[in-house]
Amino acid sequence: MVKIRRIKKKRKNLAQRRLRLVVLMTALAILTTNIIQCAGNFTSQAVGTVDPMAMPGNFTTQIESTEIVFGVPPAYQGKVFNKVESDGKEKLVALTFDDGPWINTTTEVLEILRKNEIKATFFVVGQQLQKYPQIAKQVIAEGHAIANHTWHHWYRRMDEATAAKEIDDTANLIYKTTGVKTNYFRPPGGVLNNGLVAYAQKRDYAIAMWSVDSGDSRRRRPTPETLAKNVLKGINPGGIVLMHDGGGNHEGTVQALPQIIEGLRQQGYKFVTLPELLASSQSDNQ
Repeated sequence: MVKIRRIKKKRKNLAQRRLRLVVLMTALAILTTNIIQCAGNFTSQAVGTVDPMAMPGNFTTQIESTEIVFGVPPAYQGKVFNKVESDGKEKLVALTFDDGPWINTTTEVLEILRKNEIKATFFVVGQQLQKYPQIAKQVIAEGHAIANHTWHHWYRRMDEATAAKEIDDTANLIYKTTGVKTNYFRPPGGVLNNGLVAYAQKRDYAIAMWSVDSGDSRRRRPTPETLAKNVLKGINPGGIVLMHDGGGNHEGTVQALPQIIEGLRQQGYKFVTLPELLASSQSDNQ
């Protein structure tokens, strides 16, 4: 009798264990299903709410796929010029800035140009562009023109391979950084016979010199008032003004720029970029 009771008790315990196991497995299955569903819903919501243009990869692709070309009219391809004969209907002037991008100075110049609704042309040095790519991007984003001023800003004589590297490396970095292809070149220091201009001419660059030198690159820097006077007394229609936003401390240029802008406007000048100035031309003035 005792043996029968023990057998019944064992069977009861076994049945209870099996029941608990079934309940546990069922609960686990339900929990797993819920987790999978929640994960699926979360993934769908996340994908549905992401703005593709806000993702860094897509933004980079957009920048790289946007191409701006500052082309040169045939009459100026491979030519050296220091001013442009306009059609006579407007008094045009091009403000140009060399040796940037430069920390602080270039952004200060951009702010003044923005406030006055003026577009200018920036001749960039490759090694400076490498240091401050965001400033170059700002130059383009604000509607200015960008041009080539070599990689190292060397004056010395170069063989063709070195000259090619100076110009081509800078051109490639300008394109990589800003999406701009530019065919405008200015030799450092205005040196025409050290190999750079000869190579630039082979590549059909427009070699842009200047008709008015502000004097802001002199070793002994003039006062802002003198810089402004240099520009205002030397300007003529179709003129190209040389100033510097890089290559050292050019706070004097920053201080002189509003005076220059005001003085030129009083004389009836309209400000344009170099590509716009050449586009307005009817004849080639070397």
